[in-house]
Amino acid sequence: MLEIAVTAAKKAAYMHKKYYRKIKSVTHKGTSNNIVTKVDIMSERIIKETLKSAFPSHGFICEENGTENEDNEFRWIIDPLDGTVNYAHGFPLFCVSIALQKNGVTQLGVVYAPVLEELFTVEAGKGAWLNGRKTALSKTKTLENSLIATGFPYSLKQKPGDNYRHFNKFCKRSQAVRRAGSAALDLCYVGCGVYDGFFEQELYAWDTAAGVLFIEENKGKVTDYTGKKFDVSMKRIAASNGKIHGEMLGLLA
Repeated sequence: MLEIAVTAAKKAAYMHKKYYRKIKSVTHKGTSNNIVTKVDIMSERIIKETLKSAFPSHGFICEENGTENEDNEFRWIIDPLDGTVNYAHGFPLFCVSIALQKNGVTQLGVVYAPVLEELFTVEAGKGAWLNGRKTALSKTKTLENSLIATGFPYSLKQKPGDNYRHFNKFCKRSQAVRRAGSAALDLCYVGCGVYDGFFEQELYAWDTAAGVLFIEENKGKVTDYTGKKFDVSMKRIAASNGKIHGEMLGLLA
């Protein structure tokens, strides 16, 4: 199953590369900053076709075309292009994200950033890998010395909520905060020790499923803002190497 998922991700990534910095038009999904390109649509179709040809009975939860047979024992959770705004502007931080759940529990994940040529793979109980190399969390023990990642929801302009407040707190308390624009990639970077922590809200299953498993397989910690164990139906996520998690939750309370 992992091999097929990697194949699907690489097929989608081929489309990413083909049209990279060549996108001339986008459509909007409700707000000016929530966009979709033809590459999102084509990539999702390629991924689904690849997976369905191998596993015709499986269900799907997809960002662009919704759900199909989602109550099946096995269901694939797909973000064909995480970081669409980045992609549309030619900024190289974007990826494909694919996860497989069995009875609601994530079993494997693939996140592929084609411009960076970084392939993250993970299987429950079998390890988390970057380009075939075993990965590990950072060893940073304090928030003061941590590099933190975050993101802002599409609703930020209309309903800023506590996004700016949290961002301000972490800028003052951590070593630095980055806002790269791809939650799936941010989570994998926590899992492989690039980032020490990550927080964001108003995310969806296709944003988090693969990356969360990547962190948890390396014994990191992933919760909501209150410390409750995270599942992909939750809208607020705090992820870390485990050592700084308490400090992060203190700022997010």
